[in-house]
Amino acid sequence: QVQLVESGGGLVQAGGSLSLSCAASGRTDSTYTMGWFRQAPGKEREFVAAISWSGSIKNYKNSLKGRFTISRDNAKNTVYLQMNSLKPEDTAVYYCAARRGISVSGSDMDYWGKGTLVTVSS
Repeated sequence: QVQLVESGGGLVQAGGSLSLSCAASGRTDSTYTMGWFRQAPGKEREFVAAISWSGSIKNYKNSLKGRFTISRDNAKNTVYLQMNSLKPEDTAVYYCAARRGISVSGSDMDYWGKGTLVTVSS
């Protein structure tokens, strides 16, 4: 089992930046692909970004490329999501997830955090 805890959410003005963190604990000895997802009010959860265990392969939702950056520090068992030029439509609960293997497609995630709320005011 892997436990994931997100942090860093909050209220930010449009155009601002926010950095989310996700700390993993438990069975972190395996190679896990990590990902970020989000769910806006009244909408389905959607893929944001994913990163391979080595950090060499990254995948982003097309519309977020250039504004969001995913990274990880395996020594700290932590994955990050740097969000810049935030827009009100980025308002959502952001979830961290993990899966065994190297796929960064965002599908078939094995473990999920409880989420952290990001609110972008206009």
